[in-house]
Amino acid sequence: MSTIDDDDEGGLRRSITGKQLFFYTLGDVLGSGIYVLIGLVAAAVGGAFWIAFAVGVSIAAITGTAYAELVTKYPQAAGAALYVNKAFGSRALTFLITVSFLSASFAAAGSLAGGFASYFATLWASPPTLLVTLLFILVLTVVNFIGITESVVMNMVMAFIEIFGLLIVLFIAIWHIAAGDADFAILTEFDTGGTNWALAILAGVALSFFAMTGFENTANVAEETIDPHRSFPRSLIGGMITAGVIYVLVSMAAALTVPVDDLAGSEAALLEVVKSGILPISSDFMETLFSIIALIAITNTTLVAIVTQPRILYGMANEDVVPGVFAKIHPTRRSPWVGLLFSGLVVGLLLVVGTVAPEVEGTSIVERLALVTVVFLLFIYALVIVSCLKLRGKDEDERAFRANTPLLLVGLAGNLAILAWSVYDDPTSLLWCAGLVAVGVVLFLVEYFFGKSNRPPGVERGEPTTESRGDL
Repeated sequence: MSTIDDDDEGGLRRSITGKQLFFYTLGDVLGSGIYVLIGLVAAAVGGAFWIAFAVGVSIAAITGTAYAELVTKYPQAAGAALYVNKAFGSRALTFLITVSFLSASFAAAGSLAGGFASYFATLWASPPTLLVTLLFILVLTVVNFIGITESVVMNMVMAFIEIFGLLIVLFIAIWHIAAGDADFAILTEFDTGGTNWALAILAGVALSFFAMTGFENTANVAEETIDPHRSFPRSLIGGMITAGVIYVLVSMAAALTVPVDDLAGSEAALLEVVKSGILPISSDFMETLFSIIALIAITNTTLVAIVTQPRILYGMANEDVVPGVFAKIHPTRRSPWVGLLFSGLVVGLLLVVGTVAPEVEGTSIVERLALVTVVFLLFIYALVIVSCLKLRGKDEDERAFRANTPLLLVGLAGNLAILAWSVYDDPTSLLWCAGLVAVGVVLFLVEYFFGKSNRPPGVERGEPTTESRGDL
């Protein structure tokens, strides 16, 4: 029996199997967030900070069930923007979702660049942090312009390197436990500085949620997945749960092997585990090895963000939402070079402003931009769950996956609670969010009032056309 529906003919080629989709999801979620943010989560909660990761991955997994239901109903390469448009039919809201996703990608790239600089400093401390972050983004932008061979093999190699680094941390903890030196009581201790433990966990979840994101990208390959009605629910949710279990175990391992104060005070917290000297191996060698692994993990995740940004702008330009110049493709490299250049400039500006702003706000650039990313994504996730509930009974057949309704309501409440706490605890994040959204609004207004549409007669602004789909 064929796994390709008749109505899929003429669309993208369905070639991704269920197993490949599982590893794609695992690779997306199991990115570099835990390498960058684990120390900040430990500072917010104390030795029991693994609970923050457990709560965060639970809420993210529930959100993933909403994506799984919607993907089996609308197996198309559009993601949250498609679902919100289907549910509400509002161009303004759809535009806001798209701009929010783009803004989250800008902020995430900036935060990861800060994390890259922290690990890079362990190898070479001389260059200024801002210089390292800007050069990091510049190099990845140039690489993207030259062209990237995006293959399953390359993605899996990078994912395995990331996992290998986390396995090193777990092995060190196992060695420590086997020697009888582990104090498991630390896993139940809260050091919240006088804050209620529940609020401390909520604060930790808000930070740890950055490490849980990435699964939403899986929805964008729905149109290229074999038998998505069967493959997506199992692969998407399974990949998220697997990543979550690894995160919780790594958090426990870090707490058992290194004093929480050392983790909280480090900009490269997992490196503290490797430097602890627990293994009978040269600490200098292990530190260098792990730093390189962390740099590869962060580079991989940041590169994915930088690949995504100009392509979102490219798609928006093709629909006359932003100036048409963003739809320009380099004649030989076939890359959306104008959008790529613009994206690099926006991320660079975030890094420059974020380097100065902490002097006033008292927040590191990594934490600042991570929280901005989380605020955007929590808003998107909440709307996806609402869209899922609103679309119940529409466009359904016997093959569609149906998420558990009570769990969806729990997930919605969880997303909104984390969002509300994030804004309450750090209202400045709204200013950063507003600034990024304003960039999108300005581009929209420029196109609306000054742009010249090349759309065929009868096709309104904002409606996709087959002619506008360039070959990247």
